[in-house]
Amino acid sequence: MNREERVRAALASKEVDHVPVAAWMHLSEFDQDPISLAEAEVELTEKYDFDYIKMMPFGLYSTQDFGNQITIYCDPYREPIVKNFAIHSPADYNTIRAIPAIQGTYGKQVEFAQELVKRRKPGTPVIQTIFSPFSTLKKMAGDRLLMDMINYPDAVHHALAAITATTLDFVSANIEAGVDGFFFATQNATRSMMNLQEFEEFGEFYDLQVIKSYAKKTWFNAAHIHGEDIYFNEVASYPVNCINWHDRHTWPSLKEARQITDKCLLAGIKSAPYFVNGVLKYDDIILDGTPEEITAHVKDAISQVDGKGLILGPGCVVNPKAPEENLMALRKAVEL
Repeated sequence: MNREERVRAALASKEVDHVPVAAWMHLSEFDQDPISLAEAEVELTEKYDFDYIKMMPFGLYSTQDFGNQITIYCDPYREPIVKNFAIHSPADYNTIRAIPAIQGTYGKQVEFAQELVKRRKPGTPVIQTIFSPFSTLKKMAGDRLLMDMINYPDAVHHALAAITATTLDFVSANIEAGVDGFFFATQNATRSMMNLQEFEEFGEFYDLQVIKSYAKKTWFNAAHIHGEDIYFNEVASYPVNCINWHDRHTWPSLKEARQITDKCLLAGIKSAPYFVNGVLKYDDIILDGTPEEITAHVKDAISQVDGKGLILGPGCVVNPKAPEENLMALRKAVEL
């Protein structure tokens, strides 16, 4: 099997010669230049013979064109951070307008897709990372958004509609660039952030507009549920063919998820960032484990679902300091 055949088979819960696997990480040294980032992602993929490429535009890319001021370090171990939020008052939500996604920072990510598709080894699936409209808005407003959505719902809906329209344009441009699908990341599908009614109104309503725009046009479409105590059942019902979440940190486990959905599970590798006093930390077996522990970890993931309908990947992102021998162990483990 080549890479695409292997991934397509896993998505359909068919037999594979080995479970598809890849790891991804922030490449902050390169992610401000589309060509350099494309080259770095291809190099990473070929070095470890990974089966697919989950594109890694920097995590704030969807906010800069809407007014977020960002501090950018271009350092392999320091990701861009928000310097100044775009939203400071309820009135600011109403200033947000839809923009063409072929310009500015959005446009750079379209160029990244174009360059990566040109440079990838033939037969290597590529999926672009997009964020739920609420996730983008929260990165523009910070925690105040959680109260503003209750006290100023019309203003918040106005901003979400504008971000959704921009995201739809971005999706269309990436399809034209040749990506095979999308990694739709929601960072707000958690009970600690909003109750179910709020999630349906401010999250799911806009999520589905985005996902339905490409669900029948691309073939490798994953939904990522970030965090703990998640709305797994609700997001698993989205029109995607693959679910990614922190399966090693929160319910459900891979085995439990298989009882909930027959969709492909993109998970299995313990790797998640968290903050301690504003400092980014990682609970990451690829960073801290030994090759032997990683091999056992992979075997455990595969056994939980009998190797069917599984694509191995991290629950979130791997620490860029992860040792080469551990990344190599991850790749080799699926063939042992």
